[in-house]
Amino acid sequence: MIDLDRALDIIRSVPAGTQVETVPLGDALGRVLARDVLSPIDSPPFDKSTMDGFAVGDGDDHGELTIVETVFAGGVPARSVGRGECARIMTGAMLPSGARRVIRREYVREEANSIHVHTPEQGDNVIRQGSNIRAGQPVLRPGVIGPPDVGVLAGSGIDRVTVAVPPRAVVLCTGPEIVPAGAPLGPGQIYDSNGPQLCAQLAAMYCPGSARTGVEDLPAPLAAAIEEALSSCDVLILTGGVSAGDFDYVPGCLRDRGAEILFHGVAVKPGKPVLFARRENQYVFGLPGNPVSSFVIFELLVKPFLYRRMGIDWMPAVFPGGRLSRAVNRTAADRTEFLPVRLRQGLVEAVAYHGSAHLNALAEADGFIRIEAGVHELPEGAQVDVRPL
Repeated sequence: MIDLDRALDIIRSVPAGTQVETVPLGDALGRVLARDVLSPIDSPPFDKSTMDGFAVGDGDDHGELTIVETVFAGGVPARSVGRGECARIMTGAMLPSGARRVIRREYVREEANSIHVHTPEQGDNVIRQGSNIRAGQPVLRPGVIGPPDVGVLAGSGIDRVTVAVPPRAVVLCTGPEIVPAGAPLGPGQIYDSNGPQLCAQLAAMYCPGSARTGVEDLPAPLAAAIEEALSSCDVLILTGGVSAGDFDYVPGCLRDRGAEILFHGVAVKPGKPVLFARRENQYVFGLPGNPVSSFVIFELLVKPFLYRRMGIDWMPAVFPGGRLSRAVNRTAADRTEFLPVRLRQGLVEAVAYHGSAHLNALAEADGFIRIEAGVHELPEGAQVDVRPL
């Protein structure tokens, strides 16, 4: 058994993928940008006003000024502004030649064809050409494309981007007791949550994935299911059959199929029996069957791996500095534990949680706190970081 940080080191040592494709900007949300995107233009492309007011030249910030034209956003000034002159200008409009600043309209008294400046203007109220970014500079670097990034790219006139091709994944949920939602539930059977949950986690990363449920816990059918899955995917995710019980055949079946097990067992709670293997350029995760374990291990290990294969070293967001509303105690402290919590008015409180089979606890939680190995108690008021769900 290795510790979590060592497992992450092994994950991050996997070679990055190299397959890319170009997609329209409208299809880029959530995809991984494969390379730097350089801006084809200055941003903004001209000196522009930040408010409605009057564009004036140097030194013309008091007294009487003649209005020579009105410049609207999207329009082009017809003439320059000379000494003793000004141009009425709207927010976002291009500054006329000769103008250096904008006096806001509430600082002047406007007559028919002139203004009188009655309040000194402190700033210039102008965004200069290229002050945000210059043509040829990177407008966006590799990473997961979010809504602000789409706006940045569109604002630079970019309508297509090169993104990583995500790995194809197959989820195999072992255990004949598992049946899909909507089917009749017989004696001793349970509904499959791991398959839909893991496929949803894959979909949130824009990774194509499919699931097969109820694979029998016997060497021959398990081996056949693994071989079939590996014929059509880059990453295989199994649930169940990875511990040390009489029907835990996954490690042996993988070895028989020529896979090298890179680690089996991580000092983490939940999810200790997790397995990670490689067969040539294909990779296999064996996750515990309990649904909270499979969820947590996907977030801790599978997600960084998939992003690594898409070319980036992904790190989760963390909300720092929360304070526990009450103490957290645990009897065993031999593993790093991830405990579901909720955030309430600046305080962090543990949700009712009965262990790794208690999937409903995640519906009540906002995230997890990490309790390091060797720590038996976090006292009330302790500072903790919350990793969001």
